[in-house]
Amino acid sequence: MMKLYYSDILSARRACAVAKHLNTPIEYAYIDFAKGDQQKSDYLAINPNGKVPTLVKGERITWEADAVICQLSEDMGADLWPHDARQIEITRWFSWNQQHFTRAGGALYFENIVKKRFRLGAPDPVVVEQALGEFRRYAKVLNDHLATRTWLVGNGITVADFSVAMALPYADEALLPLGEFAHVCRWHDRLNEIESWRQPFPAR
Repeated sequence: MMKLYYSDILSARRACAVAKHLNTPIEYAYIDFAKGDQQKSDYLAINPNGKVPTLVKGERITWEADAVICQLSEDMGADLWPHDARQIEITRWFSWNQQHFTRAGGALYFENIVKKRFRLGAPDPVVVEQALGEFRRYAKVLNDHLATRTWLVGNGITVADFSVAMALPYADEALLPLGEFAHVCRWHDRLNEIESWRQPFPAR
């Protein structure tokens, strides 16, 4: 039995969505950031970063969300992490997303959602303005790519879609200018047809 340590925050959402999408037989362990669970010694022993998600199967420990979703696909014998030339394309989108798209979206998520949730003060207008500019810049790259495609890589959904779209469910609350990018919106509408994407987190 696998065990997935998660919290209802941006980074873990994609792992929970993939696990549910694949009907993975898995035990979920909620990490409560408000209580500091991520800094407790027993959790740091399996993830020294004190972050989520972490996937444990026997002696094998996998952390970092993109690695976790690839591992879930492997464990379930799925094609979300395909064993062909698409791996290079997926890796490219992972890197691009981490360095650019969700970096900008994540900054807006933090300023407009996390700060309010954990009472960390008001959004920083300088950070918000910079993040909005970066989000628009890279959303255009994604929008252009999706103009003639249904999914990010190849002809079907892959881990790249789950990864790159992870901030978009929070667009309204995080004040992401998603509506400016029609092809990105259509792509995310397709993801929203998947129940596990709409409701990724297990009941607690």
